[in-house]
Amino acid sequence: MVAKCDHLSTNMNQRGEIIIYQTGSGKTDIKIRLDKKTLWLDQYQMTELFETDRTSIGRHIRNIYQSSELKESSTCAKITQVQKEGNRTVQRQIKAYNMDVIIS
Repeated sequence: MVAKCDHLSTNMNQRGEIIIYQTGSGKTDIKIRLDKKTLWLDQYQMTELFETDRTSIGRHIRNIYQSSELKESSTCAKITQVQKEGNRTVQRQIKAYNMDVIIS
């Protein structure tokens, strides 16, 4: 049985940040800033990091939890993502995964 993720109302900048961008030469560059030695990434950020699709990332994460390699309750958290869409500000709850999941 897979446990549910805990909810954290903090934002990504308070817990760590990864910045992925493309340089002028077309090369992907990744900058990581840790806060309190913790980094959390959502599935979309992991797709950029590993240069794969979200389906593969999701399948891999499910396998990690189904095989009991890691406990979801201690490696996954729901975070509030705030973004502008047109003239309105939208808040969404998304799952973020800690470094243990990222390197598994």
